[in-house]
Amino acid sequence: MKAVVMAGGEGSRLRPLTINRPKPMVPIANRQVMGHILELLRRHNFAEAVATLQYRADDIQNYFSDGAQAGIPLSYSVEPHPLGTAGSVKYAEKFLARDEPFLIISGDALTDFNLSDIVAFHKRVGAAVTITLCRVPNPLEYGVIIVNPEGRIERFLEKPSWGEVISDTVNTGIYVISPEVMDEIDPDVPFDFSKDLFPRLMQKGAPLYGYIADGYWCDVGNLAEYMRATADLLNGKVNLGEIAPNIGGNIFAEEDVDIAPDAQLFGPIYLGQGVKIKGGVVIHGPTAIRPFTIVDNRAHIDRSIILRNAYIGEGVELRGAIIGRRCSLKSRAVVFEGAIVGDECTVGESAVIHPTVKIWPNKEIEAGATVKSSLIWGAQARRALFGRYGVTGLVNVDLTPEFAARLAAAFGATLPRGSVVTINRDLHRAARMIKRAMVSGFPSAGVNVQDLESVPIPVARYYTAVSGATGSAHARISPFDQRVVDIRFFDQNGFNLTKATERGIENIFFREDFRRVSFDALGKIEEVGALPIQRYREGFLQALNLEAIRARRFHLVVDYASAPSSQVLPTIFNELGCTVVALNERMDETKMAVPNDAFWRGIDQLAAITSAVKADLGVRIDVAGERAWLVDERGQKLSGTTIAAVFAELALRASDRNQARALAVMVNQPQLFDEIAARHGAHIRRTKIDPQDLMAAATQPDVILAASGAGEFIIPTFHRLIDALFPVAKLLEFLALQNTTLSDVMATLPPYHVATKRVPCPWDHKGTVMRLLNEQYKDRITDQLDGVKIQLGEREWVLLAPEADEPMFTVYAEAASPENANALVEHYARVIDGLRA
Repeated sequence: MKAVVMAGGEGSRLRPLTINRPKPMVPIANRQVMGHILELLRRHNFAEAVATLQYRADDIQNYFSDGAQAGIPLSYSVEPHPLGTAGSVKYAEKFLARDEPFLIISGDALTDFNLSDIVAFHKRVGAAVTITLCRVPNPLEYGVIIVNPEGRIERFLEKPSWGEVISDTVNTGIYVISPEVMDEIDPDVPFDFSKDLFPRLMQKGAPLYGYIADGYWCDVGNLAEYMRATADLLNGKVNLGEIAPNIGGNIFAEEDVDIAPDAQLFGPIYLGQGVKIKGGVVIHGPTAIRPFTIVDNRAHIDRSIILRNAYIGEGVELRGAIIGRRCSLKSRAVVFEGAIVGDECTVGESAVIHPTVKIWPNKEIEAGATVKSSLIWGAQARRALFGRYGVTGLVNVDLTPEFAARLAAAFGATLPRGSVVTINRDLHRAARMIKRAMVSGFPSAGVNVQDLESVPIPVARYYTAVSGATGSAHARISPFDQRVVDIRFFDQNGFNLTKATERGIENIFFREDFRRVSFDALGKIEEVGALPIQRYREGFLQALNLEAIRARRFHLVVDYASAPSSQVLPTIFNELGCTVVALNERMDETKMAVPNDAFWRGIDQLAAITSAVKADLGVRIDVAGERAWLVDERGQKLSGTTIAAVFAELALRASDRNQARALAVMVNQPQLFDEIAARHGAHIRRTKIDPQDLMAAATQPDVILAASGAGEFIIPTFHRLIDALFPVAKLLEFLALQNTTLSDVMATLPPYHVATKRVPCPWDHKGTVMRLLNEQYKDRITDQLDGVKIQLGEREWVLLAPEADEPMFTVYAEAASPENANALVEHYARVIDGLRA
């Protein structure tokens, strides 16, 4: 039987290790990772292997040649251009037999799976394709696959979010394929197994099976996994035979290793051929030192990887570091945790390389230098760039001007040359600094910049959508922590970027694959003055019944939160004939982030003043202009859900019952909305707990209102973007036309009782918890839109939602009383604690 080894990987997330070698050639202890795969194939008696190549193909061909040294005949199929996973195998079809199945295995993963058992299973069940699966603690970066008890595949989820995780069995990229399947692969075009071939086969009803394998598997996809795979191999967790002769204490040494008598070595440690360990050296495992490396007197090495032909000087300290091929570290140099020195670098005497710093190949660090940031910045080690609030970090620590400029250049590289982005900020000097750095990044990619200066986010979104810009960026101080800056990006419609676009920006950023245009193609920078507010205001007023609002002569109390909303709303309220008691109208950069207790004191003050001056209602607009909080004419504070329910009731009263109408609300909101919709002959569209999903739902033609239940609204008669400014005016229109008050509308709402609780859950356990929840409650799960929603009674449910960028679950519950709702969240919080134990 033959095997296909997929070895075309570039390994961009392993840079700088993969600058000078393809990903399958990255060494793990005694062999390159592809060498371990060929050894596994040899042990399971495969007759021949075919390697599909693309990036740096010559490196692999020159090293492995005909496969004689690896003990298995080896042929090569070099793609003329990237053809995708299935397309590359189709291109190698001439090497494969048409009368028997063959195995496909990744050449850049480490595994000891029993390949013979996988092949036997494939033949026994008569599968067209058998996909080898394994359980992993964090399934987000893999394709999750659901199988029935017989192993037949029921469902694919390609790189799901936490809310979509229903299993922790993932696709390892190891397949057994029957030859007739090759006819389903389109030739000479990019074609992917997971995205193209498997869905096509599923649609045709072909027998696709999943085999859940026992044993070790690690996708060596990033530097942390590379370190882990090396440590696991040294610790004996991978059954791939003897690494090298064990000379005692789990010290695995090849030929001609020379260890000084007073050196102290604490295994597991791998020492390649010709390694020299000199006097006074201390090495703690797991550590791998590749051939012909010299470790000089009194060096101290802890949990590190050193590639071949390196020199580690006297008194050097390495702690959890990776040192590339032919590097020279001079006396007393220090390389800290997670730092990487690329091939052929020189680190001068007493130089210090700080944690997570990455030095690209062929660099020289001067003696005594302290390196706190990567020489190629884009290799900064992070879980991901984008989180719930965009790109977030401590100002001038995580998010520096250099970082911001490169981030803007990365976004710019995804846009056409000559296109336009708008850029905006809040009032704080830190946001101004970051924005100005970004303004320099976009033109370097040939992208023009329109500087909006400082306007509310809904104004920036709206202007981006109507001006023909291709994207937008906004820098702000986090409303939750004044030490933190958020950088948010929007697309040409003013929507948040899709996850795929975010990943594209991350790839460019981490690879430093920026588009640098010539001097005559640099983008222009333009200040547009008051135009964004003017355009927004015009559209705003055109979407309202001005005469109805003016006739009511509303008396309002408005808290502008010392933010840019005070540049927009006062003139609009003037147009609407409103009398306004303004709070915090003067803009103040020190109030862009407000502690939680100070925020609620402000809401209490708003309620007291609204009641005292006998206003029709009071409203606070958040700093960004995207959320609103209300109090009624009696000074009663409304919760976010109640505000959304009031809007829903008023919007449905004002709508045409002869038209199809829907309300879009997030899946964590109570059944109150279903009851409101039902009594008006409308229906509910549930969305993920994600503003982007809410905006996407608002694009449906029957949606008349979208609300998060947390003060965010979309009213499609104006635009389909989250906005807290326009909904305040629309509320006035509803109240005027229906001749009612907030308290009167609230009195018509059905009662509801909800509770929430956040439950810590380590990243490594979240996938397992989601799988076990789905298995344990499969008969009562009513919704898997975002997390696991369990129906317990007529008005009793619980939603267990994993947070996307925190090691945390949030439990939401609705019940017949506050006590029952609280009891539910406490109970299911304990369930999560028990499942992750």
